[in-house]
Amino acid sequence: MPNIVSPLAFPTGMLFPLGDDEGRIRERSTIVSTSALPMEEAARRIRVDRGLLLEELAQRSEEDLVAGYSVAGGPLGDFCESLRDLVAHVLMWDEINLAVLTEARLGRAHWSLRSVWETREAGQMLNKSGVAAGRDLPVGLLTDRYSAVQEALLAELRSYDEDGWRAPTGLGHSQAPSVGSLAQYVMSVPNVAPYWHAAVHLGRLTAVEG
Repeated sequence: MPNIVSPLAFPTGMLFPLGDDEGRIRERSTIVSTSALPMEEAARRIRVDRGLLLEELAQRSEEDLVAGYSVAGGPLGDFCESLRDLVAHVLMWDEINLAVLTEARLGRAHWSLRSVWETREAGQMLNKSGVAAGRDLPVGLLTDRYSAVQEALLAELRSYDEDGWRAPTGLGHSQAPSVGSLAQYVMSVPNVAPYWHAAVHLGRLTAVEG
């Protein structure tokens, strides 16, 4: 029997289309505010959100982490069938988004910003392959990598003061001209407030936004 967490309803109008988050990789841009959140708030949301998944992992055995897992609303989504799959999924996007920011610091546009990758089909292929790759790793190594990337992502965000956060990237991106708006652009799930990710899959969005 799969693990099923207790119901935590999404707010009306915020129901997340399972299997379709970064599957619409940059269609997310349509819901990103033109005014980027402050760096400290961005870092806080990432810390809280990724921490939710770490809390779930800490409560379960390795056997439980690879077992089938569902939330009250149905599957986890995006090809994730277990908590290990969800770790791999969130990890993949955090690694991509960390690379987006480190490349931007050097004045280069990351490959994921190219139009060929900004399609639903490309996002779905990345989602599927990211989960599959995670299944080839022992749970311990996967979670160690997840924690390390979370720390690196937070360190990258916190390396900017507010002036640097608002400074232009020079990449010529029409919807993400500043460092802060670029971070928000790549780390926003469609129809969800910026930076929440694991909470959406776990059915915990109401709790973290409340």
